[in-house]
Amino acid sequence: MMRIGIFLATNMAILLVASITLNLLGFDSIMAANGIDLNLGALLVFCGVFGMGGSLISLLLSKWMAKRSMGVQLIEKPQNNQQRWLVDTVAELAQKAGIGMPEVGIFPSASSNAFATGYNRNKALVAVSAGLLQRFSQDEAKAVLAHEIGHVANGDMITLTLVQGVVNTFVMFFARIIGHTIDRVIFKNQRGFGIGYFIATIFAEIILGILASTIVFWFSRWREFRADEAGASLASRQSMIAALERLRSEQGLPNDMPGEMTAFGISGEMKQGLAALFLTHPPLEKRIEALRNG
Repeated sequence: MMRIGIFLATNMAILLVASITLNLLGFDSIMAANGIDLNLGALLVFCGVFGMGGSLISLLLSKWMAKRSMGVQLIEKPQNNQQRWLVDTVAELAQKAGIGMPEVGIFPSASSNAFATGYNRNKALVAVSAGLLQRFSQDEAKAVLAHEIGHVANGDMITLTLVQGVVNTFVMFFARIIGHTIDRVIFKNQRGFGIGYFIATIFAEIILGILASTIVFWFSRWREFRADEAGASLASRQSMIAALERLRSEQGLPNDMPGEMTAFGISGEMKQGLAALFLTHPPLEKRIEALRNG
């Protein structure tokens, strides 16, 4: 129920902000004055507001969503040695990376994982699973934290949001052009929007969305290599390799990270063939090899 509530709240916020923005811009219709052609300029504005707006709102809400969907317990005052070590280590790595001190938390998961999120690199959130803290050595855990601090320092959350927003915008834009063309040519509708427009637009958005998402997934995989390098620099290369090898040894174990948070974790799913194009993370073997050859 919590995840459904977060999803609905996010989408309501997107619709509200997009509607207000379009009204302020004086947006009336994506149709040209003749009622036949598309007004491509207005269409691009419409798609940009919803495409970029949705991504930006998701980024602004990312910390709030992560805390609630993952049940993150923030460490405001360390209660034991483990929490004290965790906060001190994040503070050390953040100072070394030249960013502000993030919020630090632990989320109740038996799997080994961690994530970082937030729209501001100086006010981010870094959280680690209870399972990782239980099974990883301090050197390995420090490397994982360094990897997440690397994401923050590299501005990966913001860049991924911009990439996703641009992709969303052009998927919506070209899907509506395709829908309009099919409505006119095949369904012979000559004015306004007929049923053919809406059906074709929905199918075009699905197909173009799947194809375009490979760009987002490619960027997500590329940023993992960069974060691994940052982890190796902030902690040590051998510790980063050891942490990834530890994660590899646990492949196949259940991963209870919610789907919407998978891209933010330190490791993702394993897929083969064409399905590998939709991976948020490169295979651990390739990441380890890249560090060894770096």
